[in-house]
Amino acid sequence: MQLSKRLMQVTSFVSEGNRLADIGTDHGYIPIYLVKNGVVPYAYAMDINKGPLLRAKEHIEKEGLCDKIETRLSNGLDKLFSNEADSVLIAGMGGALIVDILMRGEEVLASVDELILSPHSEWEDVRRYLASNGYDIIREEMLVDMGKYYVIIKAKKGSLKDYDEVSYKYGKLLIEAKSEVLKEYLLKEKDKYLTILDNLKANGSDKSNVRMKEIGEELKVVDEALARL
Repeated sequence: MQLSKRLMQVTSFVSEGNRLADIGTDHGYIPIYLVKNGVVPYAYAMDINKGPLLRAKEHIEKEGLCDKIETRLSNGLDKLFSNEADSVLIAGMGGALIVDILMRGEEVLASVDELILSPHSEWEDVRRYLASNGYDIIREEMLVDMGKYYVIIKAKKGSLKDYDEVSYKYGKLLIEAKSEVLKEYLLKEKDKYLTILDNLKANGSDKSNVRMKEIGEELKVVDEALARL
């Protein structure tokens, strides 16, 4: 069993001694790793798809961890019950889907101590959901794995402080930490937007002019984030 660079970093966000619910567990690698290494005493490996869950169960049995990891066929948090887990981990899916899972699972999340979230996209949506629902982001990291940029967020009950548009879009803690990965990402975003602007200018249509204004606003946010790094 070999965890990717991203998943290895995700495991470091789970607090030692917590019972874990891994939502969208796929092959069950994260709960297996965390239980085998004594980080968590018990875990729920949950997935909406029967195939991956069956493979996860096979891996758990192979490692002799059936007494410490339970598999559950579940749409998001539907089959997790109050006071079963201290940490909920959701990784490997888009931010909009993560937000939907969190919204539908708010009742059970009331008894959960921490959230570890690693959205593939729509990072801003996840941060805004957390802010609107009484969570404080206490740790955030950004990394590149196989050429793709990922963020990992750890949140607990509390309130976000001093978050503005730039903070929501690109991560207040990443900016405060002067993340070199974020800087690299922002410079690529700036180049992308400038290229789009050049193409739109060449078009010259009314629709292009509207889009140029939108891209200009995006560039302002990127430049402000870069100025804070």
